[in-house]
Amino acid sequence: MSPERKKLLNILILGFSFMFMFTAFQTCGNIEQTVIKSFNSTEFHGSGYTSMSIIYGVLSASNLIAPSVVAVVGPQLSMFFSGLLYSGYIAMFIYPYTWSFYTASVLVGVGAAVLWTAQGNVLTINSTNDTIGRNSGIFWALLQFSQLFGNLYIYFAWHGHVHITDKDRRTVFISLTVISLVGCFLFFLIRNPEPESSSSDVSESLLEAEFAESSTVSSPHSSLCSQAVDAFIQACKIFVTKEMLLLSVPLAYSGLELTFYSGVYGTCVGAMTGFGKDAKSLIGVSGIFIGVGEILGGGIFGMLNRSSRFGRNPVVLLGLITHFVAFYLIFLNIASDAPLAPEAGTELQAYITPSVAVAMLCSFLLGFGDSCFNTQLMSIVGFMFHDRSAPAFAAFKFIQCVAAAVAFCYSNFLLLHWQLLILVVWGFLGSMSFFVAETLAEANRRESDYGTI
Repeated sequence: MSPERKKLLNILILGFSFMFMFTAFQTCGNIEQTVIKSFNSTEFHGSGYTSMSIIYGVLSASNLIAPSVVAVVGPQLSMFFSGLLYSGYIAMFIYPYTWSFYTASVLVGVGAAVLWTAQGNVLTINSTNDTIGRNSGIFWALLQFSQLFGNLYIYFAWHGHVHITDKDRRTVFISLTVISLVGCFLFFLIRNPEPESSSSDVSESLLEAEFAESSTVSSPHSSLCSQAVDAFIQACKIFVTKEMLLLSVPLAYSGLELTFYSGVYGTCVGAMTGFGKDAKSLIGVSGIFIGVGEILGGGIFGMLNRSSRFGRNPVVLLGLITHFVAFYLIFLNIASDAPLAPEAGTELQAYITPSVAVAMLCSFLLGFGDSCFNTQLMSIVGFMFHDRSAPAFAAFKFIQCVAAAVAFCYSNFLLLHWQLLILVVWGFLGSMSFFVAETLAEANRRESDYGTI
């Protein structure tokens, strides 16, 4: 097998591994607030929004040390052990206790930081400047198939259920735990990339050497320590670069809208009494439409990025417009107290007669717009920091997850229209900042191309 095909196979395996893991975890996040409201046990006192806020808060802080962990343990084992923490969080819902719920939230926050830093490292090492956009799109599309399968299962499992029983909950979360573990073990199929014999790209060869070195466990202790310290220093330096400061605004927006589509919007749909007795099962349908939007966007923009002819700015602009349309329709279609409503649902009226079709259209638009932003953010970070991928993606997730933690925190008390206003303001500012960063990246690329002539 040629080196290029081997790298593409690694990207496909990476995508399928994340697809299985996040079929379980994203489904868990989508339904957990609704599930918690239905607990029969008086011993449990927890909030799904608070749990997610803890996860993303710990995740953001842990990103400071994640590059060091990946440098010492290697990206493959880093992803495997992090995946086990995700599985533990999901399994906790089989027999939930308040203390285990919040402890698992802390642990999965640490694991997520390491997981996504290692993912960015593997994605970049198996890509070149010409293929980073394509590979980002392929990975994102495969990842977002998780929205389809998990939520389809929820729809059929909970169809017609007004109340979620303990048996319903245990059956769902046992299945999700097994699915998550399958994704963990798939990481062992990823192989070290090999340099192409005809390649003269020195930086690519250095990256491949970095993967091989970081994947071995036989390095001397002093070498491992120096790798860990160097990775930490690189991460700190990247935070204050001009490029990352510009990207911090769109990255923060991606964290805010991640919170909204993955945790808040599904809860809102399930709380709408105007959707009838199937409102709870519509949480799964909403997740499916989000997934369809994500997959379509990832596939299309992955192909467009195979050549940089169109650039990244039009895709981000499309994502902004798509999200603005979705936010306006949600504002009209969903009652303002839906994020905070009890299990019985909201009694308030929306501005229009609640429509399931409009709600599902909004789900699709949320997913499609999210893929616009995330594929381009992964692409530009991988392009700008190709030789420092692990610390760069650690900074990526740090900024994104600080914003997500803040958003899950205010989701506990802010009404829907205030949450939508925050998203509109940050979406606009983030897009403007991305345009400047892309202009800078294009200028650097042209300067680099001119220097090689």
